[in-house]
Amino acid sequence: MKITYEEIKKNETINTYIKQADENLKALGFTEHSFAHVGKVACDTGFILSELDYDEETIELAKIAGYMHDIGNVVNRIDHAQSGAVMAFRILDKIGADDEDIAKIVAAIGNHDESTAYPVNPIAAALIIADKSDVRESRVRATADIKADIHDRVNYAVKEQKLEVDKANKTVTLSLLVDTDICQVMDYFQIFLGRMNLCKTAAEKLEVKFKLVINNQIMV
Repeated sequence: MKITYEEIKKNETINTYIKQADENLKALGFTEHSFAHVGKVACDTGFILSELDYDEETIELAKIAGYMHDIGNVVNRIDHAQSGAVMAFRILDKIGADDEDIAKIVAAIGNHDESTAYPVNPIAAALIIADKSDVRESRVRATADIKADIHDRVNYAVKEQKLEVDKANKTVTLSLLVDTDICQVMDYFQIFLGRMNLCKTAAEKLEVKFKLVINNQIMV
């Protein structure tokens, strides 16, 4: 059976896991990983592949992978990509999704976390870029200590974020407007350099180049 992104968004089990996973991360002091994050990642994952002229079926599966990619945090932050992949398999198999579709989605989810990530297929590549590019002020929780936590400070400093795809020039560009009164650009690289290098690797899988622009200056 072919599944759709809209069906997945309405699945009560998946939404329960997303909500509880975010509650767990909130208790651990992490930035927002709830519906705002997974919804944006789903849209951006699909957007990247759409702009690069992938077929509609692949785009739909990419959006599903993006929406479900963080459900493993309901188990533990450590190895959440692998936990999430196993959980996604169980859910998708139970609702009767096609085996080939499940395999693609599960592979993308299982390979999205930077500690073990690799763009094993186009869906995984787009998911990596979309997930690692979601840095923004609104992900910081109201209870966060901006001065004490560099991750919160960097996210809070990002006042604008835009992900663009230029098919003609074969580039995927993440553009950020950073308030340097809150944090220095070097702070961004201190915590996100590994993620940006991973985005470069993922972009190569899609046969494009990844570019990072901060305050109108090309960084990568």
